[in-house]
Amino acid sequence: MLSLIVVATVTVAAGVVAWANDKRHAKYGISVPAGVALAAGMLSWIIFVAAGLGYQPGLTWIPWVLPMVIGSAAAVAAVLYLGRHRTRQDTARLTAILRL
Repeated sequence: MLSLIVVATVTVAAGVVAWANDKRHAKYGISVPAGVALAAGMLSWIIFVAAGLGYQPGLTWIPWVLPMVIGSAAAVAAVLYLGRHRTRQDTARLTAILRL
């Protein structure tokens, strides 16, 4: 159970760091990348443990390390997608409003 707590803490921290490093982070909330990272990390941890990859000699690192990597990658992907998409969408809406 300790690995679940560590994975949750690290993935949320990775989501916050990814949000803070995005220059367009004012376009979306801080909880979005943290939530995406947490969901991806927890889901992958559940899958790895249910598949029997955890708590076996030589495989103990899989439910510890891989969910943190997957959660961090999901946070970065969410930040990249949301930053570009929301900026483009906000610019289009502002242009439409100013044309009226």
